[in-house]
Amino acid sequence: MILTDINLLEGFALLLLGCALMLGLFRLILGPAAPDRLVAADTLGVIATAGLILLAWLLGSALYLDVALVYGVLAFVGVVALARAIEGERS
Repeated sequence: MILTDINLLEGFALLLLGCALMLGLFRLILGPAAPDRLVAADTLGVIATAGLILLAWLLGSALYLDVALVYGVLAFVGVVALARAIEGERS
């Protein structure tokens, strides 16, 4: 499937992912505190995973699902590690 052959619903999903990505980047850059930036980073990880899943569906390739699964796990572990580091700074 060629990406120019997407229908209205798929295009709307891409638009929503793009808007969510921009809002997440906005919060990551302008977040007033470290926990806000950490939540934004976690949100961006979820958005990227959803984008990879949508890409796998549009291209019809299961390989991107494996990449999305690994990326989601690594993003979760990274956010937990950063949260523990932030928690250690406060004690």
